[in-house]
Amino acid sequence: QVHLVESGGGLVQAGGSLRLSCVVSGIVFSRNDMAWYRQAPGKQRTFITRITSDGFRLYDTSVKGRFTISRDNAKNTVYLQLNSLKPEDTAVYYCNTLPTSPEWGQGTQVTVSS
Repeated sequence: QVHLVESGGGLVQAGGSLRLSCVVSGIVFSRNDMAWYRQAPGKQRTFITRITSDGFRLYDTSVKGRFTISRDNAKNTVYLQLNSLKPEDTAVYYCNTLPTSPEWGQGTQVTVSS
């Protein structure tokens, strides 16, 4: 059973940066594709980026060029670097495996002030 623990969120001004982390346990991390999602207030959770087991990256157009996903297989951790943040990036950010596990973590709140 996969266990996901996200951290690194916070309050930041527009244009600022944050680095999110997600520590994964319960699976062979290095063999799994990973993804980040976010859920803005009053909206559904949406996909924003993924990284395959061999490092191939894919981004939603809303974050391409601003966000960077990476992974450290030795630490069972996937990261999300958030740059040039905008107020519309305000959301709870979640990581998950691909295919998606039904077991979501608690997420980490990112709030961007204008």
